[in-house]
Amino acid sequence: MENGEEQTSAQKMPSVRDFKDLIAWRSARDLRAKIYRICIRFPKTEIFALSSQMRRAAVSVTANIAEGYGRFSYQENIQFCRQSRGSVYELRDHLTSSLDAGYITQEEYMELDSMALSVVKLINGYIRATRLRKQNAEATT
Repeated sequence: MENGEEQTSAQKMPSVRDFKDLIAWRSARDLRAKIYRICIRFPKTEIFALSSQMRRAAVSVTANIAEGYGRFSYQENIQFCRQSRGSVYELRDHLTSSLDAGYITQEEYMELDSMALSVVKLINGYIRATRLRKQNAEATT
């Protein structure tokens, strides 16, 4: 810290009281919002096709993080996070299809793909932290 005092672990990480406090969920929410704004511009022929698939994948990312958070066991939470991560990769493929079809620009593709990769990294970090909490809980029992 600036005054030379060492931070405690409680000072380093804000308390997580709800899934909405998770940085992974917040970042995935931002990505979902951008996906929705992009899909509005897609041709009407894509409403029930690519646009729908992209929106569903983006919703799946945040929904699985939230559902996992609400589960009883650490392992269930991790499994839902893995499903969330899979939805991010599905979304990245849909972004490639959108680029190839000319529905988004190269710049939009790069921005959204970068956001998606950032969400993957955050989910991976959340999985690691959950595994550590599981190990610590098992060590104390």
